[in-house]
This record gives sequence, C-alpha cells and structure tokens, in this order.
Amino acid sequence: MGFPELYDFLERLQQNNSKEWMDLNRKEYKGVRAFFVSWLDELNGKLAIIDPEYFDTPGKKGINRINNNLMFAPNKPIYKDHFAAGLDQLTKQGDFYIEIGLKHNLLAGGFWRPEKSILHSIRDAIDYNGEELLAILEKPSFKKMFGSLYHDDPLKTAPKGFSKEHPYIGLLRHKTFGVEMMLSRKQILDPHYQDICIEVYLEMLPFRRYLREAVTVQ
Repeated sequence: MGFPELYDFLERLQQNNSKEWMDLNRKEYKGVRAFFVSWLDELNGKLAIIDPEYFDTPGKKGINRINNNLMFAPNKPIYKDHFAAGLDQLTKQGDFYIEIGLKHNLLAGGFWRPEKSILHSIRDAIDYNGEELLAILEKPSFKKMFGSLYHDDPLKTAPKGFSKEHPYIGLLRHKTFGVEMMLSRKQILDPHYQDICIEVYLEMLPFRRYLREAVTVQ
C-alpha cells in the first residue's frame, strides 16, 4: 500500500461519489487511510526530532475527515477529492498542512481567514514588530519556495485602528496569513517525498512561529 493506491482510490471515489459506493469499498478506504496515518506517524516522529518546539501530532489526530461538511456546503459532493492532515497541531489553525489529491498537492501553513480576535492579534504583532515578519517573507529562499503571502482578497483600505500611512500597511490589509507550496504528483510518488516535507517545514517554521507567538502572547 502506498501513494499510487491512494491516488487510484481517490480517482474511483470521484467517479462514484456516493455513500453506497463508499460502503461497498470501505475496506479499501480503511486500508488507504491506515497507510496515510502510518506515513504521517513516521513524518511526525522526524519533525519532532528536528524541531524542539514541535507539538506532537500522531497521524490519527492530524488526519482530516474525507467527508465534506454538507451542513455549510450542501452543494459539494459527499466526499473530498483528497486526503489531508495538519501536523505540529497545537490548534486546528496555524498547523503544518499536507494535502494529497487529484486537483491539488500542497504543503501549507498559517492562518486561513482567522476569527476576528486572532486576526486582531496578528495585526497587533505586525504593528509592534512588522519588521521581523517582513524579513521572513523577504528571505530569498522563502520567496523562492512560497512566493508571497496567500492572496485572499486583502482589504483595499487600512483596517480599523490603523493608518493608511502605516509602514506595514501592505501586511495589515491581509485577512489570511498563510503560505503554500504546490507539488506535482511525481514529487508525491518520489521515495524522498518526506525529505521534501521536512525541507518545506523548516523553511516555513519562522513564519509559523511568528504567527503562533502573535496569537498566544496577549
């Protein structure tokens, strides 16, 4: 069992996206899920060794549900077209996110559309020490790997309580503070895929730690 079987299962699931099909193939789903959980456990152990502040996240805790939440998105199919998980998961936000799927394969981290209190804390940190965040984002190796902050329809004006002339107004306008690196299926199938994950994790770490400190230090 491995990623080729995971992709194969997802392709057939999307062609037959129904509870009836899933029920008939649940044994296979459990086998694919068990492989991914085991793979996550292995990566979890490696990350715990290289990062002294790592928050232990076993695969069963980190893995996301494959069911879409139809209560909030009733028009979506019953099942997702990907497997995903969050490691270094102190909370459900700010973790190290891994997605392996038919449309997207990516590694990401940060805060996607955080609630108001968290967003305010991040903006307060930028107001106090935006220079540190800017230095992280402008680091050549970081820019090469991630480009820039995830573009999520930033504010067109200054957020409430901040001047349009603020030296870090470009950062303050953001509503999502996250970065991502897209990968190919070929990279996922590479025997050294975990090495890629570790390289990306380490490059992203100062960014994620800045945000984590911003939302935990009041």
